[in-house]
Amino acid sequence: MKVRTLRKDKINVVTLGCSKNLVDSENIITQLRANDYEVTHEEENDDANIIIVNTCGFIELAKQESIDTILQYASIKSAGEIDKLYVTGCLSQRYKDDLAREIPEVDAWFGTLELPALLGRLKAGYKHDLIGERLITTPPHYAYLKISEGCNRTCSFCAIPLMRGKHISRPIEALVAEAAGLARRGVKELILIAQELTYYGLDIYKERALPKLLQELSKLDGIEWIRLHYAYPSKFPVEVLDEIATQPKVCNYLDIPLQHASNAVLERMRRQITREETTELINLARKIVPGIAIRTTMLVGFPGETDAEFEELCDFVKEMEFERLGVFQYSHEENTGAHDLEDDVPPETKATRAGRLMEIQQEISHRKNLDKIGHTFNVLFDRKEGAYFVGRTEADSPEVDNEVLVSANDQYVRIGDFANIRINDASEFDLFGEVALETITAHV
Repeated sequence: MKVRTLRKDKINVVTLGCSKNLVDSENIITQLRANDYEVTHEEENDDANIIIVNTCGFIELAKQESIDTILQYASIKSAGEIDKLYVTGCLSQRYKDDLAREIPEVDAWFGTLELPALLGRLKAGYKHDLIGERLITTPPHYAYLKISEGCNRTCSFCAIPLMRGKHISRPIEALVAEAAGLARRGVKELILIAQELTYYGLDIYKERALPKLLQELSKLDGIEWIRLHYAYPSKFPVEVLDEIATQPKVCNYLDIPLQHASNAVLERMRRQITREETTELINLARKIVPGIAIRTTMLVGFPGETDAEFEELCDFVKEMEFERLGVFQYSHEENTGAHDLEDDVPPETKATRAGRLMEIQQEISHRKNLDKIGHTFNVLFDRKEGAYFVGRTEADSPEVDNEVLVSANDQYVRIGDFANIRINDASEFDLFGEVALETITAHV
């Protein structure tokens, strides 16, 4: 057991789950540091004596990872290696009472909107004047900007409204102030995130205000890319496509999770859209924004999904040829609309279907990447890894999309800077290139 001397508390914040959780952790860190705490983020072999675990509760795998992480730190606390253990985030919001009974080593549990209470437990005051001054844990040239919280949609498979509540938009003025602060600190790329981007503004402005927000953010000096994540397809506001097409800083990129293509499955999912309407929307996006990179996610193994319905999904993916695609396997979640349905697709079938869909996407991605050979792209470089500088085109978001690799043995680029890269080789999910003197020959 460690023998502690009297010293100032040190806190380590551990983040699990999505980029929205990461922003929450960054706000926690910002507030604590403003209260003179020493705070780190996901430091290994750290000497922190207080741990805050920010959990995810989206699907079963994420829940299990969160529980395993809490148990790991509970064991460390029992061994006397840390003094306090606090848990916040989605899992805590959803299962607080049950978890408190099962893991008594945790000193306190907090929900997704209980930052002031968490700070109060640490005898730290919530500082409203820190709005716009959020610290970031990402590389300094890009940051996530959460434009709203919660979701009003009623998708039958999704537990997010249970954990995040109803949709609450942040005012444009507050978002512009935060973005301006990020730009002053060197951020060049803003990645706009929310549970549902297109609903933005309906609660406070009584209209969909994402186009207006994009216009205001585009005026900021220093910001060069603005990227859109998590747009809902039903009743999609076409004005957003117009902004992507006309605002040079808004990336020709749209993350629009579609989930499925069988009308029967979409109806059971309560997605409020049909395959035909989805096809029309994707075609319209590609017409208004030529060369747009569309990222989507699909959900396989939803209750009742037949072989024929899955084949409809496969045919749709082949037909649409999305630039980027990810696959989730259905997780049966309590208190969702789908929980009343029988989870009748076996786990092995879910896994097989997910693998099949990704094989289809791999072929599409490889073909599209081969078409890029010989073209020059503007690439933002995120890091050096092994023998390569690793960057992204306008068509790629960090962590989830393709990357551009440039040999570090005979080439040089600065991390956090843009460079024109001529593509000379391609694999299924990566491009290989070299620094080019010529001008850009393709946007995405």
